[in-house]
Amino acid sequence: MELIKLSKIPSDEILAGLFGIEWEALRVKSDGKLALSPHPEVFGDKLKNPVVTTDFSESQIEIITPTFNTIEEAFSTFSLLADIVNFSLREDEYLWFQSLPAILPYDSEIPIAQYSDEGQSSQEYRENLADKYGVKKQMISGVHFNFSFTDEFIEKLYGIVESELSFRQFKDEIYLKIARNYLRHCWLIIYLTGCSIGSHESFSKECIHLMDEVDAYGNHYSTRGPSLRNSSCGYKNLKRLYPSYASIDEFARDVSSFIERGDLSQAKELYTQIRLKPKDPSDLLKSLKNDGIKYIEVRTLDINPFYNCGLVEHDMKFLQLFLIYMLVKGESDFVCWQKEAFINEERVAESAYDENMRLVRDGEEITLKKWAYEIINEMYGMCEVLGFDEFDTLKLMHDRVLDPDLTYGKRLLELIRNEGYINAHMNLAINNKKTSVDLIKKLEESESPEFKKYFSLALKDE
Repeated sequence: MELIKLSKIPSDEILAGLFGIEWEALRVKSDGKLALSPHPEVFGDKLKNPVVTTDFSESQIEIITPTFNTIEEAFSTFSLLADIVNFSLREDEYLWFQSLPAILPYDSEIPIAQYSDEGQSSQEYRENLADKYGVKKQMISGVHFNFSFTDEFIEKLYGIVESELSFRQFKDEIYLKIARNYLRHCWLIIYLTGCSIGSHESFSKECIHLMDEVDAYGNHYSTRGPSLRNSSCGYKNLKRLYPSYASIDEFARDVSSFIERGDLSQAKELYTQIRLKPKDPSDLLKSLKNDGIKYIEVRTLDINPFYNCGLVEHDMKFLQLFLIYMLVKGESDFVCWQKEAFINEERVAESAYDENMRLVRDGEEITLKKWAYEIINEMYGMCEVLGFDEFDTLKLMHDRVLDPDLTYGKRLLELIRNEGYINAHMNLAINNKKTSVDLIKKLEESESPEFKKYFSLALKDE
C-alpha cells in the first residue's frame, strides 16, 4: 500500500475504526495462591454474560469489551469493567496482575471451567487442551486487542488504489498484509510491552529453566528478556505451524491440513501472535472463505502489573499506529519469513536485554536497536505524511529502545529483586483492588449513567 495514496484520505478517517479489548486474569488469595472457588456468582452465567466470563479455568476471569469507534472509548470502558470486576470479588480474593501464574496447586486441583449442558462442547474443548498442553500452561494470561478499519475507509481506499481485485478480496488483502507484516515485526511489541519475567516454582519447569536468578523466597526470574509468556516456554502449539497468509483460500487449506493430520483439534487452536477473525466464529474457516475477514486480533500483549487495569492507553495507541504502518510497509520476498519471525519472537522475549543478542532479517543478522530505530523512524515519517499527531507516543517507544531501563520488564525486574516475585505482585494486586474499590464507591455516589450501564451489564444474569 503506497503511503502517498493513503495520504489522500483525511487522517481522522484513517484513524477511525472498531476497537475491542479481551483481558484474562487469575483470581488469587491474599497469600498469592490460586483461588480455587468457582467463577463468582455475582457475574452470573458465564455463557450469558457478554462482558465477564471465564477463559480456561474457573479461576481465570475474562473481560470482553463491546466494540467501540475509538481507542479512548474502548480503553476507558475496559478500565471501568476491570474496576467493577475487582470491586465485585470476595473480600479475600484479588486479580493477579501478571501474565505468568501465581502459586499453583497440583494439576488435578486446578479447576477447569465448568458449563451446563448448553456449554458442554466448550468444556470438552478445555479438557482436551489440558490433556494436550497441560493445565499449568493454560493458566498463562494475556491481553488481546481487536481491530478493524471502517468499511467507509476501505471503500474510499479501494477507489483510490483502483485495484483489479473485488472489494471483498481487496479488504481481505488489507488484513492479510497487516498479518504478514505484523508477524515479521511483532518482536518489537514484545520488547516494548513485555512484562512477564518471573515465576513461582510451582509453574512450568520448562519456563524456570529460562530464568537466571532466584529471589529471596525461592522464586525464579530472568534478567535477560521481557516476556516469558512469549518465549519458547509460553503457550504455543506443540509443532511450529506456518499457514500461508497469501490468501484466505490458502490459509484455510493449510489450517484444514493441520487439523486433518492431528496437529490441531480445530481451527481456533492455532496459536499465533495475530489472528484473522471471521463473521461467524463457530465455523471459523468456512466463514472466512464465505464472508471474508471481519477484524484482526493481536495477541502479543502481556498484562501490565503497574496499572490498575493491567493495560496502558498509550500502548494501545502505538499498536494502532503500528498496524497502520504494517499496511503501508513494503514486504520482503524472503521465502522463510515465518521461521525467521518465530526465531525473532523468542529471541526478543528471552534475551532482548542481552546486547550480544541478534535478530535475523532476510537471512542476515541485525541488532534489536538498529532495526527498532528504523521502524520507529519510518513511523515518524508515516505520521508526518498522514497528519497523525502522535509524536509523543512514538517518543515514548523510542526512549524505551534507547534505554531498556524504561521498559516494563526492567521496571518489574527491580521490583522483584527488592520484594520477591509473589510479594511484589500481591502488593500490586492489593493496591490495585483498593484503587478499584475507592473508584467504584465514588462512581456509585455520582450516579453516572455510563457506570450504571456497565455495572449492570457486568453483573448480568439473564
